[in-house]
Amino acid sequence: MCGTRPGSGKTLTSFKTAQLASRLASVDKVLFVVDRKDLDYQTMREYDRFEKGAANSNTSTKVLKKQLEDPSAKIIITTIQKLATFITGNKGHEIYKGHIVLIFDECHRSQFGDMHKAITKSFKKYNIFGFTGTPIFTSNSSGGHPSLRTTPQAFGCFWHGNPMDCPPADHQMAIHTYTIVDAISDNNVLPFRIDYVNTIKLPAAPDDKMVSAIDTEKALLSPERVRQITAYTLEHFDQKTRRAKGYSYSVVANVAEVVKGRNQISETKLSSSVKGFNALFATSSISAAKAYFQAFKEQQAGRTPDQRLKIATIFSYAANEAITDGHLDEEGFETSGLDKSSRDFLDMAIDDYNAMFGTSYDTSSDKFQNYYKDISLRLKNRELDLVIVVNMFLTGFDATTLNTLFVDKRLVNHGLIQAYSRTNRILNSVKTYGNIVSFRDLEQETNDAIALFGNKDARGIILLKPYGGYYEDYARLATTLLETFHREESFVGESAQHEFIKLFSAILKLQNILSSFDEFTGNEIITPRQMQDYQSRYLSLHAELRKQDDADKESITDDLVFEIELIKQVEINVDYILMLVEKWREARGNGSDKEMSALQDIQRSVNSSPTLRNKSDLIIDFVDGVSATGDIDADWRAFIESRRTAELEAIITAENLHADETKTLIDRAFREGALPTLGTAITNVLPPTSRFSSAGTHSEKKHRVVALLAEFFERFFGLSHVDGQ
Repeated sequence: MCGTRPGSGKTLTSFKTAQLASRLASVDKVLFVVDRKDLDYQTMREYDRFEKGAANSNTSTKVLKKQLEDPSAKIIITTIQKLATFITGNKGHEIYKGHIVLIFDECHRSQFGDMHKAITKSFKKYNIFGFTGTPIFTSNSSGGHPSLRTTPQAFGCFWHGNPMDCPPADHQMAIHTYTIVDAISDNNVLPFRIDYVNTIKLPAAPDDKMVSAIDTEKALLSPERVRQITAYTLEHFDQKTRRAKGYSYSVVANVAEVVKGRNQISETKLSSSVKGFNALFATSSISAAKAYFQAFKEQQAGRTPDQRLKIATIFSYAANEAITDGHLDEEGFETSGLDKSSRDFLDMAIDDYNAMFGTSYDTSSDKFQNYYKDISLRLKNRELDLVIVVNMFLTGFDATTLNTLFVDKRLVNHGLIQAYSRTNRILNSVKTYGNIVSFRDLEQETNDAIALFGNKDARGIILLKPYGGYYEDYARLATTLLETFHREESFVGESAQHEFIKLFSAILKLQNILSSFDEFTGNEIITPRQMQDYQSRYLSLHAELRKQDDADKESITDDLVFEIELIKQVEINVDYILMLVEKWREARGNGSDKEMSALQDIQRSVNSSPTLRNKSDLIIDFVDGVSATGDIDADWRAFIESRRTAELEAIITAENLHADETKTLIDRAFREGALPTLGTAITNVLPPTSRFSSAGTHSEKKHRVVALLAEFFERFFGLSHVDGQ
């Protein structure tokens, strides 16, 4: 087993292994086994680049049989599916007696089932090698054949001595390992830069890790969410893909000939001048891919032809679109499994593609395979700007011109590393990192995957530049902040406020990065107490500026939105506040400075928290009336329940709402984590209106009630441990 990172030269290493093995007198055949038709095609192209005619590929099991029987065909590239079909139909074939070297590419995938067992059982004298950038360990395995749950189990143990002494599965020795840390340190691939983008100014997106009581897919694909993410992508696309930077690049000039002729046609390369890079947009399902493709089409309608991004989409039937164990389900080329609506949509999208490039593809079997190959080549040529996918192109596909992956799907373990690694192939001095723009909160999944496939301390190397560079910038800005904004009068005037916002925003970004480095602990220039005071001021300015309509000030507000998201990563929650209350109660009665200090800690913590500021009066009222000996947690729950009931009753009375329906609606909101506002959810709580009343009056009433209930929900949500249950 050889474990190597994506982009570290697996194909070249496998070719050299196959070449050297084929030259041994004792070896009859070398079989290079892939698990998809497209990898078969790509591998043959790569092998031909290394040595023209060195390997043989095949279009059917019949051709594979002829090659296995031909003594001159020493290296054969085939899919695992064709090899398994050959074995099923050719029991007792002479080839099984020969000395065969089996090389499995991307051996973390479909080689874990019955096909793998059938292949290794049929051949009597063989050596087996596996290459993968993302091996399956016990911690990221979930099934398959009972005896083939991990990569080491499937590919054996490279172990000197008695086989009975072989180490446990996850500790079996690979012939070679080369981690993503090694690859980046050796400048063989680029580091990643990851943006976690909140679903812009909408309620938090539902968690799609598991199927829940709400219709998760429907919520995630709400038209407004899709519209805003599409708008964000279009707005930032040129920036992310570096469109202002031009460079010379070698492109394939005869795309149509190469596609139709498979690997029999040589690629004609020409030097071309291009600008920037291109991107993939990974979606969670076929429905999502369709929604985003349509949204991009609609939002680009008003652009001139030279301003429009060239966008394509491709998907096929997948048995299971959900991500469970980290595998990205392999999409084949069988579009017959698509429902009529999805296939019709795909044909429409392919028609758009045909109009762009003068091609004539559709969803029929052969033409769809050629459509895939055409997209592949045009991505590599930088002729396409963006391709919307479900799982296609996220594994095993390499295009050095790709530098950005937009993500609106859950990714974990090997699937996450595989997908991210589409972006970090080295090309030139313009491309300095792989961009990941995630519309889901994948920070923990990213850190876990890096720990699994690199090492637990690898995050700083893989995602960030060296610590010193960030700390130097932080020290300079922090010193400026402390020297410039240390008095109340420092914040007077619009110019000073603007300067503070920009300065503190930059510090928040740097602290967010530096928190990943162990060296930063204990070397913070701004103390936690100073940080709370500055955050409180920062949030107050944000609240004030939001109320103003001035265009320039609105742009400042826009700048603040992302930075407030950064504050939320170090959010001070209710449990923390209750801990401070307990600390204050212990100090109370001593008549000491400790009591005042503990109370000030509570006030600072509340004021510096974006989500607790609108609850500050509740917390202070609770502190004022807290008992001397009672259980703090129980007292808090009773206090919040009492205030919540009283304030909801006040709204019901003031607006003459249906009491039972309103309470049911609010209970549902706290259970699901969001206030329902669609359909009859709000209408049911409103009082009856006169037929003679104007529509505007009814509409105004509805909007006012929605605003009041939303404010009530935001005020009390998260203050009780029963929320969300």
